[in-house]
Amino acid sequence: MSRYVLFFNQIDHASLAEVGGKGANLGEMTQAGFPVPGGFCVTTHAYKDFIATSREMDRFFAELAAIDPANLTQLRELGERIRTHLQQLPLPVPIRDAIIQAWTKQGTEYSYAIRSSATAEDLPNASFAGQQDTYLNIKGREEILQQVRNCWASLFTDRAIAYRAKNGFDHREVYLSIVVQQMVIPDVSGILFTADPVNGNRTVVSIDASFGLGEALVSGLVSADLYKVKNNTLISKKISQKKLAIYSLPEGGTVSKELPAAQQQKQVLTDRQLIELAALGKKIEQHYGKPQDIEFCLAKGEFFIVQSRPVTTLYPLPDIPQRPIRVLLSFGHVQMMTDAMKPLGLSVLKTIFPANFFKEAGGRIFIDITDLLHYKVARIVFPKLLTNADEAMSRAVETIVKRPEFLKSQESTNAPGLTAARKVLGPIFKKAWTNLRSGDPQIGKSQVETFMQQRIAQTRQALSGGQGVERIRAVQQELDSLVSDIFKVVIPYLLPGMIANLLLKKIMIRKFKDPAELNKLNKSLPGNVTSEMGLELGDLADRLRELPEVQAYLKTAVDQTFSAGLERVPGGKPFGHAWKTFIDKYGMRCPGEIDLTNPRWYEAPTRLVGALFSHIRSLQPGEHRLRFAEGEKEAAAAAERILQAVEGNYFKTRIITRLITVFRHLGGLREHHKFLIITVMGLCKQAIMAEANELVHQGVLEQAEDVYYLSLEELSQLIAGKPAENVSGLITRRKEQYEWHQSLKPPRVMTSEGEFVVVPAHRGAIPEGTLIGSPVSAGVAEGIARIILRPEDAILNEGEILVAPHTDPGWTPLFQSAIAIITEVGGLMTHGAVVAREYGIPAVVGVDDATTLIKDGQHIRVDGTQGYVVILDGAAQKR
Repeated sequence: MSRYVLFFNQIDHASLAEVGGKGANLGEMTQAGFPVPGGFCVTTHAYKDFIATSREMDRFFAELAAIDPANLTQLRELGERIRTHLQQLPLPVPIRDAIIQAWTKQGTEYSYAIRSSATAEDLPNASFAGQQDTYLNIKGREEILQQVRNCWASLFTDRAIAYRAKNGFDHREVYLSIVVQQMVIPDVSGILFTADPVNGNRTVVSIDASFGLGEALVSGLVSADLYKVKNNTLISKKISQKKLAIYSLPEGGTVSKELPAAQQQKQVLTDRQLIELAALGKKIEQHYGKPQDIEFCLAKGEFFIVQSRPVTTLYPLPDIPQRPIRVLLSFGHVQMMTDAMKPLGLSVLKTIFPANFFKEAGGRIFIDITDLLHYKVARIVFPKLLTNADEAMSRAVETIVKRPEFLKSQESTNAPGLTAARKVLGPIFKKAWTNLRSGDPQIGKSQVETFMQQRIAQTRQALSGGQGVERIRAVQQELDSLVSDIFKVVIPYLLPGMIANLLLKKIMIRKFKDPAELNKLNKSLPGNVTSEMGLELGDLADRLRELPEVQAYLKTAVDQTFSAGLERVPGGKPFGHAWKTFIDKYGMRCPGEIDLTNPRWYEAPTRLVGALFSHIRSLQPGEHRLRFAEGEKEAAAAAERILQAVEGNYFKTRIITRLITVFRHLGGLREHHKFLIITVMGLCKQAIMAEANELVHQGVLEQAEDVYYLSLEELSQLIAGKPAENVSGLITRRKEQYEWHQSLKPPRVMTSEGEFVVVPAHRGAIPEGTLIGSPVSAGVAEGIARIILRPEDAILNEGEILVAPHTDPGWTPLFQSAIAIITEVGGLMTHGAVVAREYGIPAVVGVDDATTLIKDGQHIRVDGTQGYVVILDGAAQKR
């Protein structure tokens, strides 16, 4: 016969299937010697046999499988029917007898807490905490039996049903065990997190505590005291007013009481007790090997642990020591692509960039800047430079480098890598300075473009010769040498344009008290590859205007037959030639293009169709070219006004003339390095996918896209017939891990301790209903907000404002149609800011949660000069 009851000392982590997550943890801690009140578990075998006695549950399970969790009325009615049915279902005699025997052995004189413990509960990536019911201070045989049955029924509370449906758990496959635990009558109860649940710091223990039973805290009846302990030191305490507490009654059950006034503001735990409790929590964490969410109580001066579960909401840490403290920047925030990346995309980036600076965590890349911050001058200058990428990131780094604990950790830090970096970067900066002072910027621009053409041709040649492992090795070699080549040839010409821009900004503010003239000087920079892409897409849209049959075709076209279908449509052949010319030049681009696994436009051409129709709907024929030409005139006029302001001063005139010349000729190079990287990546992807298709042909992979879940080295081993492990199982696990990573929200700045460092902006008094961001492109625009999460699905109408999580060059096709830009991520020199300034449209970036706080169709005002977004009304507008 199946075991219906197991005592805590008979249970460990291997008992999960029988006693659920909560029960397994209590048994594990009991066996490890932690102070856990005694008890037993009614196993899942009992639940299954209990359910099997019902003639109705098969029908109920079928209804659950078909239910829409968003339909609250239907969910509530079905849950109530199931619970009522189970509460009236008789307990089988063998189950009843097993429970009574265990209760008798544990002690009939005690009161008990009756808690549910689901098999899908307290797992590493999902927590069912609070989904089922708990019954406290239960005494007597019949009461315990009834509450066991009530607990089983609570597997079908509204919240439990909705949670399982949302997280993809089969209702039939989640089984319930019941924890019957001896009650401790506590003076104090609370919850302890062995990592700070708010900012993720793994070295900070966070403790919520209140008088009486923990139910008052969990149910929100009281505001608990909040304490924080770090490295055996109490670093923070917040004493709350505790008006109520819940206490056990001698006869069973609980009662809510108002606390005496003198006790309401009293510190619940002493400083010594807090240090002791934090140490106990860390021992439990050490036992499990991961941060824990722990329920505790204090009775007669002794701590008891009544539950411990993994904290599932923390962002994963990179594989580096927590101390000394290291500072990590999100590469995705810098590159305007914060989604999780698949293993192949991560592997490619770690091949392109120096591995010692790039760390992986949660499916994202983080840049370790700690060694740079070893130097005092870098701690001063680097946060200022970061404002060009992301102002919020800059604030966070500036805060960290001023912390005494960080400065102390840097005193003994050795940064030998920087010495080598200086040797490499020194000549590059020297050449950049020479180009700024006296080089011919026109020749410099030509040299960069010639080099890029040669480097692309080199990669194409290197990847065309071999196949198999040889071809993947060639991919690795081309990627590995790319950044070095860019630094030697491109950066010495890119930097002068950026420095000229910064110096001109200082001069404009000093001379005019306003950088408005510089904003005009930024317009229509010649040679910017991303702006040119936008202009050429506009040309393509203008061709499409006169081709109604082609327009009709594009609205239903599919990627697999895109070009072939064009051939059969009137006007499709000449349009197809123009399309091919565009794709040959820009087809390796796409939204989120730093992740090699994202579909390129040459793979998914239909993703550009929405941008073409947006252009047609929001601009007149040729208007994009006229705007660009007008921008060139405005820039020339601004240059003339700037020089007139210093007329008569030969020295100033000469310096400013030089800066304007350098900026206008070399400023357009600021996206060339990324264009080259993405182009080479596009060629490498073609080579990789050729090998992937061969592996599919050989039956090694099920589909070519499975290669996305392998690193380049793993792919080489697979092609060579020497995989490190079963490839099918590895890919399945990686897909599951990617889905989990995709659900995480990455931090802009994180320390090696896991802390998310967030420093809010302070701009003084602002109007009500205003969202604060960073001003990156001057001007004010009012219009309809259009929330766009994926550019391939978007169509903008005339007068609409693009609101997006972030933008990169793959979003550029939409910029022609928008009257203003808002993004959640970005800085002064990020893609969206640069292109917005060139197009002369207002832009505000770094607006936290813009895509949720602003509703689609709202009337809003974007102030790109001051960095505000004002929601003018809440009325939804029809598309």
